[in-house]
Amino acid sequence: MLHLADGFWNIRGDFRIAKLLNVGTQMSLVRRPNGRFLLLDSYAADNDTLRAIRALTDDGKRIDAVLNVHPFHTVHCEFAQNFVPHARLIGTRRHHLRSPELNWDPALIEDAATQDEFSDTLEFSIPAGIELIPDDQSVHVGSVIARHRASGIVHVDDTLNALDLPSLVEKIMSGPDLRFHPKLADGLEKRSGAADDYIAWAKALGAAWRETPIVCAAHNSVLHLNNQDFAAAIDAALADSQTTLDKHRQQFG
Repeated sequence: MLHLADGFWNIRGDFRIAKLLNVGTQMSLVRRPNGRFLLLDSYAADNDTLRAIRALTDDGKRIDAVLNVHPFHTVHCEFAQNFVPHARLIGTRRHHLRSPELNWDPALIEDAATQDEFSDTLEFSIPAGIELIPDDQSVHVGSVIARHRASGIVHVDDTLNALDLPSLVEKIMSGPDLRFHPKLADGLEKRSGAADDYIAWAKALGAAWRETPIVCAAHNSVLHLNNQDFAAAIDAALADSQTTLDKHRQQFG
């Protein structure tokens, strides 16, 4: 459990593909201006982490809601419900369809009205030009990105990949520290202008959240931007995806 700033904690977790490859996952705990808390995403953390969360939140009683911000991150939602049964369990439309047996709050996190309920604590953004919940279950490009207002820290699943590499590895692997999802080509809507809409959204996000100090990303890592501002990091990620975006324009206009 990483205490990254006043009012922001990030929990790194394990998520294994075929029980072998650990690609990791995350959950964040954020404090609201009124002293209460929110959980971003669901994760069945270890006992030491759960004890730490309980200690901060009066045995979980001060957690108002669990906001599940990625439609394809569903495995640990039942655990979150059992951990804080009094809290509102909020997800996307797909969460409701995937796990109808859970006690979902009727509000959907992708809806502006729901996001407004938590605007004292968080800013939200959904990428333009891509489907949030595509028919292809392997395409996890879309998500609801959250930024903690007090600390400026971004919590994002899949849409942005953060590569916080050791210095020795950085000498071998070139490229930006922040990258868009490798399945961006599959995630872009099959229509004219989708690539340009995505670029415009990304640039606007970079400008609006320029002062972001840290990006917490699933499934990769916690990226400390240090002397690089978020807008420059987004521009570098766009440059890394330029071929993908150009090919989409060539095919769809």
